Amino acid sequence: MAFRKIVVERLSSNFREATKIVTYNLAQKPNPGHIFVRNVLCGINASDINFTNGKYMPGLQPPFDAGFEAVGRVASIGDGVTGLKIGDPVVYSAFGAFAEMKEVESRGVIPIPKVSGDALTLVVSGLTASIALEEVAQIQEGETLLVTAAAGATGSFAVQLGKLKGCHVIGTCSTDDKAAFLATLGCDRAINYRRESLFKVLKAEYPKGINAVYESVGGDMFDAAVNNLAVKGRLVVIGFISGYQDGSGWTGPAEAAAGGGGGGPGKTPLAAKLLGKSASVRGFFLNNFAKQWRPHMERLHALVGSGQVRCVSDPTAFAGLESVADAVEYMYKGGNTGKVIVALPE
Repeated sequence: MAFRKIVVERLSSNFREATKIVTYNLAQKPNPGHIFVRNVLCGINASDINFTNGKYMPGLQPPFDAGFEAVGRVASIGDGVTGLKIGDPVVYSAFGAFAEMKEVESRGVIPIPKVSGDALTLVVSGLTASIALEEVAQIQEGETLLVTAAAGATGSFAVQLGKLKGCHVIGTCSTDDKAAFLATLGCDRAINYRRESLFKVLKAEYPKGINAVYESVGGDMFDAAVNNLAVKGRLVVIGFISGYQDGSGWTGPAEAAAGGGGGGPGKTPLAAKLLGKSASVRGFFLNNFAKQWRPHMERLHALVGSGQVRCVSDPTAFAGLESVADAVEYMYKGGNTGKVIVALPE
């Protein structure tokens, strides 16, 4: 059977230049314990360009398959697989998800009621927010939580989960429309960093500092957050998107203020800033918390089902593998609100 997929042909943070759509053949039947999934929806993530740039699996050389997550229907079942039948809708996270048909381990897929973008938002974006806030940031009721890129796919979950926990939530964004959207999620203070300095707002309005930060931008945004941490404050780094495209996030501080925010005083070494407040900066990578995926996914499904949390997908339509590069570039221009999704023909 011949299908198409996106393959990384050379290492680069420019997704369009790094990748190519190729035709490949699948065996007549999946390997034991595996299934074939006919993908219907693929999710776009900021780290798609980290993967094409070789940052997630050092030493891996092209060609290799791109993409992290998809929703589809079971198309074929290998020996030893139970609990699934052909046609069942499922969602999964696996390297190489930008494909029309994908072979995956059956234990790695999650059955869902129907094919929907909502399911796709939960796999990476929702789980990242849920686990990072609960296990790493350890947010508590009554604390002040800052979420950067709050109108994005994972930021929108972090805002809602922070509010459910009883936190006062501050969210950064790049437009007034996104600020209005954040208000609908319950965000207490939306900061459009193109109009206001994050550093100055935090310093003036939150003189006691910020208890917890869910940070995905880097650059000036990271500096502004660190400089306004409260005593015993925790900053969780889930990414640094401002330094992905030019590579500066991996090699040193980004010179461009792509993240906005006006970081404020920068002469004091980071270690000294943290020491003086008994504060901490903690890294988070979803793959390191695999044991927590199931309980947190069950929790998220329950919250969505009860209406306490809503999944947010960007309304812009992208169709076919040919549009994946367009979707990645759209996200990096800051145009999206929520999860960017690409639909594949069934």
